[in-house]
Amino acid sequence: MERRLSSRILRSVEEVSAKSWDACANHCCVDHFSPKETFNPFISHSFLKSLEISASVGRDSGWQPLFPIIEDDMGNIVAAAPAYLKSHSFGEYVFDATWAEAYERAGGTYYPKIQIAIPFTPVGGRRLFTTEHQDKTLRNLLLKELRLLREAVKASSLHITFCNQEEAKYLSASGFASRIGEQFHFTNKNYKTFDDFLNNLTARKRKMIKKERKEAVSDNISIERLVGKDIKAIHLDRIYYFYMHTNSKKWGRPYLTRQFFEAVASEMPDRLLLIMAKRHGAYIAGAINFLGDMAIYGRNWGAIEAVPFLHFEVCYYQAIEYAIEYGYARVEAGAQGEHKLARGYLSTPTFSVHEFADPLMNDAISHYLSRERKLVSDIIHARSKESPYRF
Repeated sequence: MERRLSSRILRSVEEVSAKSWDACANHCCVDHFSPKETFNPFISHSFLKSLEISASVGRDSGWQPLFPIIEDDMGNIVAAAPAYLKSHSFGEYVFDATWAEAYERAGGTYYPKIQIAIPFTPVGGRRLFTTEHQDKTLRNLLLKELRLLREAVKASSLHITFCNQEEAKYLSASGFASRIGEQFHFTNKNYKTFDDFLNNLTARKRKMIKKERKEAVSDNISIERLVGKDIKAIHLDRIYYFYMHTNSKKWGRPYLTRQFFEAVASEMPDRLLLIMAKRHGAYIAGAINFLGDMAIYGRNWGAIEAVPFLHFEVCYYQAIEYAIEYGYARVEAGAQGEHKLARGYLSTPTFSVHEFADPLMNDAISHYLSRERKLVSDIIHARSKESPYRF
């Protein structure tokens, strides 16, 4: 008997239960789309809910949730996508400002657009959620719903960012223009200790890391790692303060509210890893990481003192050490930063796809991206020759 399917748009992930959402988006089995990860914290109901209840998205943020879902006749979600109506291009980490300018100069209206992504989170993973692995029928239905949504809200375009490679291939074959980016990830080669990792590096890089780690904590600085119930309000207060302080100096536009940090600590405490630096009992820097089942995802960092190499210690070396100690397969240290290469994080491609309602704009972007892909691929290939590893 053929199942009956229906579709609707969620204006909040809270319109469905966590069990229903996660059974589709983040079911507890091997994710065939990303075989090295069995749980991606950022596509979970808990994370998306935390963004909403903290007003980091929604309201006047420029990120309005419009999640298309497809349900069977029992009310089970069988397909979904984290889609947002955007009135700007902030917080995406796949930059399209020049596209927006060109679109406006040509007499078009670039905003609103629809972003299928995890807000403020440049972490790869599934974006077209289906309960059945690579179900072509469900994927096609979901893509149809996204295109209908674009028409209904009069958006210029669909942007599916930080999807996985398999999804990028499917969407490229469906008419989207594909784009490649670059990040730096650490892979745990079954190291037993941090020294095992160091011993795989060239002598010069090994010496450099030892020197940096020593100098980072030389001025009476100690490092704390906090997970689950060890995370208290004082730690969240300091992490948020560091986040605001660093954003005001570097970017000038903090995206996350104080309530967000409190919300994720409440909703998913065992998925958080805080790495904090303190001197004489006072916290001076910290980083928040999220834990998958197989990966550590470094997210937000901040400091109120400029201590040499402390950033590297808190964000990179401590994460590697934790991954080795607890058997995580990799560490993803966030967007950009070629300085990570010398510290054991290797160049890794990221994927996004883009489709415009205007066929002329779609063709122009497709031609541009074909040239950009070649350039980025050449950069990634060149970086492979700069590996800090001896073998």
